[in-house]
Amino acid sequence: MPTRNFTGFGGLKIVADIYGDENDPSVLLLPGGMQTRHVWKQAARLMAQAGRFVICPDLRGHGDSDISEDGNYTLDSFIADLIAILAQLSSRPVIVGSTFGGWIALTALGEAEVPLATGLVLTNPPPEISSDNAKTLTRTVGKRIDEQSENDTFDQKILDGGFDFVDLETRLHNAAKHLKCPTLIVRGTDDQTSLPQSTDVLADLVADCEVAEIEGGGHYVAFDNADDFNAVLLEFVERHIPREPPEYISGSDARTLRDAMGCFATGITVITTIDPKGKPVGLTVNSFSSVSLDPALVLVCLDQGANTLSAFQNAKAFAVNILHIGQQPISNLFATKDADRFSNIDWEKWNQGVPIIANSLANFECITRNMIKQGDHIIFVGEVVRAKFEQRRDPLLYYSGKYRRLHFN
Repeated sequence: MPTRNFTGFGGLKIVADIYGDENDPSVLLLPGGMQTRHVWKQAARLMAQAGRFVICPDLRGHGDSDISEDGNYTLDSFIADLIAILAQLSSRPVIVGSTFGGWIALTALGEAEVPLATGLVLTNPPPEISSDNAKTLTRTVGKRIDEQSENDTFDQKILDGGFDFVDLETRLHNAAKHLKCPTLIVRGTDDQTSLPQSTDVLADLVADCEVAEIEGGGHYVAFDNADDFNAVLLEFVERHIPREPPEYISGSDARTLRDAMGCFATGITVITTIDPKGKPVGLTVNSFSSVSLDPALVLVCLDQGANTLSAFQNAKAFAVNILHIGQQPISNLFATKDADRFSNIDWEKWNQGVPIIANSLANFECITRNMIKQGDHIIFVGEVVRAKFEQRRDPLLYYSGKYRRLHFN
């Protein structure tokens, strides 16, 4: 079986088995605590046969992955390892986690500022944590350890460290409120540790969540009831993240074409000018591009249905204001039909008399050179006569219908 080494938090080596073709949609399978990657063999082979690229890592201190010399097995260390692995993959995967592996994944995804996965599947949420429940979790893990093969090795310091389950519960529930990807919670009906109430509470917090129960399954339902679990898993993945990507054919659903266009990440601008009465007007636009450096030409595309279109058609000049990450409220303001968009922002005028939004990432003052009607938009070509930019700020981005920010690895 091919393996791949990932670099985890603090430089620890994380070892993973690899199944399938790397060009296929990816699935990341996380084992639970005191388990190794080998528990996922059956599911990994099934998912690879279904056209998925599967990655099965050992958690830190487990199996062939490095142990933490300083005994760092906190929730944050496991989350940091997961985020590091995701940064080293070429695409966002569906993450599947058994018990503790799923709890790590949910917390990581819900606390992240950017989308890290296309879907999440987890089993048996933790119960409401009390001293008695913490002991029950420990006994359940301990019983499983006694049943495991000698190959399922782990660092004893993981148990000795006294993992903070109360911290896990608090962060898990807070993260669930911010989880955006399709989520499936699978519970075994015979699990005495994770009760139905725990599943219902967690599911109610997640915006897009499904629940599946497997009759007769226990705390390790993903492996003890592997056939039933794998069938539920495959159905969920095929339904929410199809093997074949959506395709637009001329004349078919325009929403599909719009989504395809949304795969091109852009910056966000506010285009401004002065109407014939001398009133400042503007609107949010992400269809902006450089055309030429000599002469210095740029273009913007305005919808023919825009209520400010006539002002731009009658004006001799316009400005392009590129927004930074702190100007998302300005983007929202100029995307509305608010008639008085300029009263609560700082702006000024340069030589051409058009509004320049202060403190933007960049401003371009342009003289209109051409207007070209194409389809349902009008292309405005402008000659840049003055420009100013701020190198210390980061851009506000737009991708797949949502605001984004630069994510540095």
